Amino acid sequence: MALQRLDNRAARALFLDRHGLAEQPRGPARGADLLDLITRLGFVQLDSINTVARAHDMILFSRRPTYRPPDLKRLYEHDRALFEHWTHDAAVIPMAFYPHWHMRFERDADLLRARWKNWRRDGFEAKFAAVLDHIRDHGPVGSSDVGKDEEKSSGGWWDWHPSKTALEYLWRSGALTVIGREGFQKRYDLTERVIEEHLCPGAIDCDPAITIDWLCNAALDRLGFATTGELAAFWDSASPAETKVWAEGELSRGNLEQIEIQSADGSWRKVLARPDVSEQAAIAPQAPGRIRVLSPFDPALRDRKRAERLFDFHYRIEVFVPEPKRVYGYYVFPLLEGDRLVGRIDMKAHRDCSELRVRAFWPERGLRWSEARTRKLEAELDRVRRLAGVERVVFAADWIRAPH
Repeated sequence: MALQRLDNRAARALFLDRHGLAEQPRGPARGADLLDLITRLGFVQLDSINTVARAHDMILFSRRPTYRPPDLKRLYEHDRALFEHWTHDAAVIPMAFYPHWHMRFERDADLLRARWKNWRRDGFEAKFAAVLDHIRDHGPVGSSDVGKDEEKSSGGWWDWHPSKTALEYLWRSGALTVIGREGFQKRYDLTERVIEEHLCPGAIDCDPAITIDWLCNAALDRLGFATTGELAAFWDSASPAETKVWAEGELSRGNLEQIEIQSADGSWRKVLARPDVSEQAAIAPQAPGRIRVLSPFDPALRDRKRAERLFDFHYRIEVFVPEPKRVYGYYVFPLLEGDRLVGRIDMKAHRDCSELRVRAFWPERGLRWSEARTRKLEAELDRVRRLAGVERVVFAADWIRAPH
């Protein structure tokens, strides 16, 4: 029997809808409304680079332009509606999801103990008791509050001193909880003092099978369609093998079916979806024509290969590329217009002189760039400069470039 098919436009519509990018960017962005948005996305990745605004702030702002960074800080650090841990990277995650991270804590405990020993973080295990006792007696700490007599290096994260390594291990394995950040530096406290008892082991069923079922269903709900590898990568907690076994069971029960998705180049790819995926794609709203600046770490772009297949948009971040070898720039932002990724822009907020400086913009090849589009982009940059906390946008003389 022929498989259900979604053409490229329908696939993009469903995908953008699941990522909160198909409706008009407006609405409240505080408290319960902000939590609802993060819950819809699943998590928001944290990143320290602040050329315009940090990644988590750009992700939320692109969907709710009334959002401001203190809104997230309040939800996370005061309301305790979010917790911080790892998906594919560090992220803030709805507290309601916390029970499904117990499997992650247990697996990280084994994985990191072996991995970090191999990376010669000598002596970190001997610091566990001292670090826990210090926090118990003196309250929350940052990495600078422990291991003051230990040798430190400026070599990077791989040269943490033993007590810093112990802090990270105890957090990743669940004994500690990050309660917030000061200057983007994590603050740690005992989990028993932060997380409500009903979310902890003993009060809930931590059966890995239940967690794997939740992880796979929650990932599919947020992607619309996916391969088993993409489902596993969404939270990066269940293994690809576990996800494949889950999918086989759901297919046999009729809860999933295999369909074909059309890529931007016209080719077809087999993926998994709910049986009603065609109906869901048909009612997905048409994405608004307003131009939006996206973070390089936006959940819609995190999987670079999928973004290229769906949107014909090849994007690689060049932070770690030597400057002479960069194609575009250190930290270049993708631009979304409707259901298309239409270009990328190199810009930076210079807060000392209150300017958002635009060095260059490259429209995508094959796209007719018009004066109307320029006006839409300028309107979006005026919104972005408010998020960045600067007074004006300044354009380089040759800022509109030819497509690469």
